[in-house]
Amino acid sequence: MTEIQASCTHTAAIARWRDGHWEHETDELAVETPVALVFNGVSHAVMLATPNHLIDFARGFALSEGIVPTAAEFYSAMVASSPQGHAVHCTISDSAFAQLGDRRRNMAGRTGCGLCGVETLDQVLRPLSNTLQAGADTPWLAVSAIRSALSQLAHHQPLNGITGGMHAAAWCDPRGDLALVCEDVGRHNALDKLIGRMAACRNTFDDGFLLISSRASVEMIQKAATVGIRNLVAISAPTALAVATAEKAGMTLIAFARGDRFVGYTHLERILTDD
Repeated sequence: MTEIQASCTHTAAIARWRDGHWEHETDELAVETPVALVFNGVSHAVMLATPNHLIDFARGFALSEGIVPTAAEFYSAMVASSPQGHAVHCTISDSAFAQLGDRRRNMAGRTGCGLCGVETLDQVLRPLSNTLQAGADTPWLAVSAIRSALSQLAHHQPLNGITGGMHAAAWCDPRGDLALVCEDVGRHNALDKLIGRMAACRNTFDDGFLLISSRASVEMIQKAATVGIRNLVAISAPTALAVATAEKAGMTLIAFARGDRFVGYTHLERILTDD
């Protein structure tokens, strides 16, 4: 699998108003570009994304959306670039492609919306193929680990440090050390890149937790639960539908996690306090 990494930032001339006058300088902007995800020759989705790690993005999207049941059925991928954007041509198993044809939809995904282009209401809350069972061998989530992960996240977001416009999704080990961090202008894209990179490295989500720099929307819960993530920590707010979905899926959901504070919403019996 090969791809060419495009620039993720763009230098722009700006005028900054400061102390009663304009100062002319340059600024670095986050790049977002159309990315078409093509499976076995058929275009399935066009997303706006940061143009790096696009094969990981496609692999993670295929897994988190249930297009392929396992990474073993995602055979190969290559990126074709043009002035209009990028296309990731993916080869998946015949059985996965047949099932995709049964529920295929075209959607134009925007960075702030994970359901754009869904054609019917019954596609919004798709069944979770790997619904997590409450109380089933799920990893503990320590308060000290949450605190540690939060303290490290900014140091693992180089693109956000440059542009101030990137989301991050991080996989954290049980101690709160950040094992892998992916960035993108879209929160869903950052999560898909993380899932795709973890799958490429043959890593699992058996032990640890997911930390996201965004709010916890229902799409983030669905994507995480589909690949077997049992603990999710969000820096921003959850939605009511996300909380209900996490509860039903057996996922521990923490939000408003900042510094030494957070709010617990679901399955708090797994939280280990400092005491």
